[in-house]
Amino acid sequence: MFGRKKRRKDVQADSRAVAMTDSQETPETPGDDTAAASDPRALGPWDESELKGEREDYIDLGCILLKPVAGVAVRMDLDEKSQRPRALNVDYQDGSVQLQAFSAPKSSGLWNDVRRELVEGLRRDSGQVTVAEGPLGLQVNAKFSATTASGQPGYRLARFVGIDGPRWFLRAVYSGGAAMPSTTAEVLDDVVRSLVIVRGHDPMPPRDLLQFKVPENATPQSPQGQTADHPGRDPQPPASAPRRGPEITEIG
Repeated sequence: MFGRKKRRKDVQADSRAVAMTDSQETPETPGDDTAAASDPRALGPWDESELKGEREDYIDLGCILLKPVAGVAVRMDLDEKSQRPRALNVDYQDGSVQLQAFSAPKSSGLWNDVRRELVEGLRRDSGQVTVAEGPLGLQVNAKFSATTASGQPGYRLARFVGIDGPRWFLRAVYSGGAAMPSTTAEVLDDVVRSLVIVRGHDPMPPRDLLQFKVPENATPQSPQGQTADHPGRDPQPPASAPRRGPEITEIG
């Protein structure tokens, strides 16, 4: 049942190094859909004004409406001081995607600038970084040297995606099995495409984090850590042990 599946240890893939083999490289596979290639939002995610179906079909998380999907679990990261939600995490099998939505200028998007800042920051952290066309448009693929659980040399992968919408910007950070072409990545890409972003009508400075809300039926848990509150920053250093904020889990 959606949202009630317990988080397995192998879902914590952002803390796991992948053994170095030639078969697992930084993903650079372009999307197959020609419409999506010319317009990253041709298949979603959607603006609230483009809502398809009934609002009741979605889980209302404030700035993001999410459709339940079988086998997919949802968590929220909370700010340690304010206890306000700062990021949404969607888990499927051995992969995860962390989602944040930000305000953006009416006249232009943010992804070009954010992508440039992100590449510079990841390279400063000794990451191997490439920019390639992906299923949701241009994406940043990063590889960091690490050590596997067995003590062998390996690496961690992360895939950063940015999507510009009407006065909003969605940032998605894929880790674990979702960072490379796989069934896990396809399922989580489809989840991202089905999202509805609720920007609101109030004026906001560009790059302000849009506010989440915690559903009434969410169950609290308390790991330690932090997430980013800026679209150009890496929410978790991929080359070190993951650090998550307190979580609200089992949503739905």
